[in-house]
Amino acid sequence: MNLNPAPRIPWTRKHLLGLEELSREEILAILDTADSFHEVSTRNRKKVPALTGRVVFNLFFENSTRTRTSFSLAAKRLSADTQDFQAGVSSLTKGETFIDTAKNIEAMGADVLVVRHPTPGTPHLLTQHVHASVINAGDGAHEHPTQALLDLLTIRRLRGRIEGLTVGLVGDIGHSRVARSNIHGLLKLGAKVILCGPPTLVPRSLERLGCTVSNNLDEVLPLCDVVNVLRIQFERDQKAVFPSIAEYFRLYGLTAARVERAKSDLLLLAPGPINRGVELTPEVADGPHSAILDQVTNGLAVRMAVLYLVSGQKTDPR
Repeated sequence: MNLNPAPRIPWTRKHLLGLEELSREEILAILDTADSFHEVSTRNRKKVPALTGRVVFNLFFENSTRTRTSFSLAAKRLSADTQDFQAGVSSLTKGETFIDTAKNIEAMGADVLVVRHPTPGTPHLLTQHVHASVINAGDGAHEHPTQALLDLLTIRRLRGRIEGLTVGLVGDIGHSRVARSNIHGLLKLGAKVILCGPPTLVPRSLERLGCTVSNNLDEVLPLCDVVNVLRIQFERDQKAVFPSIAEYFRLYGLTAARVERAKSDLLLLAPGPINRGVELTPEVADGPHSAILDQVTNGLAVRMAVLYLVSGQKTDPR
């Protein structure tokens, strides 16, 4: 693995809003930088002074465990000051606008705003009103760039490459910001992408991006080197899009029997939270093909890299 801390191209972007706008070289620059930070997590002292004096605010308007915690820990490991914003107990409940809230937080000295919001395009809008760097931590069903980046890093670290691999995205593609970011990243890095799920959850229109769409998991699973299992987003009311959970699991659930019919070195990813017994069984989630916990570890390195790069740092991050 390339542990060179310097990205292969100069990083010039102030924000990270999505993978659709990034070039192949920019994506690789983030992955290379994340590789260098991966080593930091193996030390006894898991902290570097790269962002000493910087202030990172997490502005989350949707529930989150892994992403919010990962960004907070990433900022702390870079020696930045970090603060979590809680919308439910903020002045938003008194009628203050989202933009005014962000401007007030910036006035407190925020250098980076990590934003998750249910409305697509919110991080992009924010960049027009603040001077701080903005990182998209998920905007509606649009994009979730750091999740896709950690998926890419996991594949590259465990398989040694991305180019030439066939990656299946299985599940609720239509509502998934993770799927959209993964599609952009995987295709730019030379992978073949197969989207699989019920017709009501996998729009044929996504074929225009360069993907293959299938409604038959048993047909496409043997073709895949990697399968990324996306959860059914029950909070978006999925009662009408398939007959029952049992029927969905019968057709699209990752079981031990299905995995046995796949490639022997199949790599299984799942962004979480996972619904055991819906998208996959416990023995598959915890089995030898699973890299779910590797994704969590790699997510910390990716978010350290993104914070470091958008902050404009030029020195050795270690």
